[in-house]
Amino acid sequence: MAALSSRVNAVARHPLDQLSPDEVRRAVDACKCYASTHGVGALRFNTVMLREPAKKALLAFERGCGPRPERIAEVVAIVPSASTAVEALVRLQEDTPPTAAAAAPPSSPEGLAAQIESWKILDGVQPLTSPDDNTLAEVVVKSDLRVAQLLAERYGITDVANQLICDTWACHNAPEHLNHRRLMQGFLYLKLDGKYDNEYAHPIDMVPIVDLNLGKVVHIDMYDKPSTVNRQSVNYHPSLVDVAARPWRDDVRPLHVVQPQGPSFSLYGNELSWQRWRMRIGFNGREGLVLHGVSYKDGGRVRPVLHRASLVEMAVPYGDPNTPYIRKCAFDVGDYGFGLCANSLELGCDCLGHIQYLDAVVNNAKGEAVVIRKAVCIHEEDAGIMWKHWDCRTNHAEVRRSRRLVVSMVSTFMNYEYALYWYFYQDGSIHFELKLTGILSTSVAPAGESDPPFGVRVAPGVNATVHQHFFCMRLDLAVDDTEGGRDLVVSEVESVPLPPGGPANPHCNGFLMEETELLSTTAAQRNHNFNTARFWSIKNPFSINPISKRPVSYRLLPAASPALMAHPASLVARRAVFARRQLWVTPHSESQRYPAGEHVVQSNHCLGLAEWTKKDQSLRGADPVIWYSFGVTHAPRVEDFPVMPVEVCGFSLKPDGFFTSNPAVDLPPCRDPASKEEGVPQNQNQIQLITTGGTAVGGAAGSACCLPASKL
Repeated sequence: MAALSSRVNAVARHPLDQLSPDEVRRAVDACKCYASTHGVGALRFNTVMLREPAKKALLAFERGCGPRPERIAEVVAIVPSASTAVEALVRLQEDTPPTAAAAAPPSSPEGLAAQIESWKILDGVQPLTSPDDNTLAEVVVKSDLRVAQLLAERYGITDVANQLICDTWACHNAPEHLNHRRLMQGFLYLKLDGKYDNEYAHPIDMVPIVDLNLGKVVHIDMYDKPSTVNRQSVNYHPSLVDVAARPWRDDVRPLHVVQPQGPSFSLYGNELSWQRWRMRIGFNGREGLVLHGVSYKDGGRVRPVLHRASLVEMAVPYGDPNTPYIRKCAFDVGDYGFGLCANSLELGCDCLGHIQYLDAVVNNAKGEAVVIRKAVCIHEEDAGIMWKHWDCRTNHAEVRRSRRLVVSMVSTFMNYEYALYWYFYQDGSIHFELKLTGILSTSVAPAGESDPPFGVRVAPGVNATVHQHFFCMRLDLAVDDTEGGRDLVVSEVESVPLPPGGPANPHCNGFLMEETELLSTTAAQRNHNFNTARFWSIKNPFSINPISKRPVSYRLLPAASPALMAHPASLVARRAVFARRQLWVTPHSESQRYPAGEHVVQSNHCLGLAEWTKKDQSLRGADPVIWYSFGVTHAPRVEDFPVMPVEVCGFSLKPDGFFTSNPAVDLPPCRDPASKEEGVPQNQNQIQLITTGGTAVGGAAGSACCLPASKL
């Protein structure tokens, strides 16, 4: 199977493998040819990515009872001359060598390398803004004469080319007279201390809005009176950190991750295996990392857990209701593309240990393939104790350490980094974690303001505004669904106290777990409730646990997540309906991919979940899809500047009656020979567990708990 890393031009052998650079080229050539022959005009490409096969067709192919699905490219492009956009589906033949593909131009009627299957004009919506759109918008702002004039008049800045920085965002809450145009807004900063200066320490108040199709600034928001620019250096780059005032720490000693025999995982093309886990790694420009066909091998049986899982939307509303920051809100997945903004990761920095990377293939505005090297990191790591028990009667302890497989990526959206981690554990559990870091998006304090009412002062005259981050996952579970397409049931489980007194609860201590099946799309719109230990169970009624006699299931365990602070009448609440609830469940539909809608830039209402759930649909026999939302409220701290320590949020999927006992009880006893007790000679460290026998050195639990039975 075709590996993404170092073989991105190889034949894509599995229907879920991302497009190769050659497939991107052929799809783009076909679109250019169609546009030319139909008088459409020049195209500016947003996304060129795989249109995944329909679920039923894919499952039939993987079970060996259906044909190989066709390779289809989904192309979204802008037609700047017509101020419109198009979506094309392009049928691709199997990858051919570049020389052969070049010999058969896409316009040739015989043996087309790529063929237009559909061509749709996108009326009334704006596709995502690509990295090239962001670059274009910044160039337009820095070239605008009015912007240059205001910089000189208000701040005395004349070196626009070297000192002005423009963070370009999709335009939330566009001015009424402009909302039909393709817009980007720019939050402006200054570099005052050279190339690596932290511009977020020097914000200014002007927010220009650019018409991308016209290539010009069409509106500028600003304070009535100019505010004072902070001139103080607040930096994190090594070349600008004042090490005389704050020297580098000298008490940090090396900590190495060493695996003398190599890692326990293997990668064949995009198919990843680690101990009992199997999955396929996918990637596209919008969602970034996608997991397909996640399964767990249990006693010789391969048992499905997840059909597909990915991060499908985000909303980041800011709390300042004043001009010019009323437009400050980002839908990062739909506005910019989590995959398009992926980082190239670095060995020994972003990831530690024995690493395997996967490259990603995306595209630029010209339609050329762009390879993001090392976009996905795969490694394993220690995860503390998996289980332990010390038998006080025999003075014997058994303990097993846990390790986990980590599949991760990092994306940067101007100031913010979002680090995405999937963790797979040896007991069948899955944890998803998002780490938020980067730099706060700052603003200049209005003239005369002594203390910011909507945030905190992080540098002289520099405000950091309170804001929220909401993430939405699309989880298509396949709990023990070995047949493919069986209909699962989602239920809510919570602890309920029994009525006090009476024969059922005479001592008033009784409580039980109560389960309620969520059988319609309205009933399945739920929030967490930590007072009742609420979680959600995804059950397979066609597979019964032989011990509990209940359907096998996986629990969706929520973590702390805030309520959306914006009023339901606000624009962000109307667009980000997914953020109003933690749980949504809908019947599976190939067309329902993104909870805020297919194209969310400058939308004025939700084009996804709100539309799909207008009618209360039954979830009985509906192959349910879970949309799980979670996030954080970020009340900035001074300690978050000039660069922010991570904020963490996420959720867990945990087997519940999926196995017949603890699936990690078969982990072999082991002891790390590299571990040592400080102050004890190395030769004594090596024999300590054998010789102490639970006496003073090892304590009661110091018996040979980690040694094979032959050593006891």
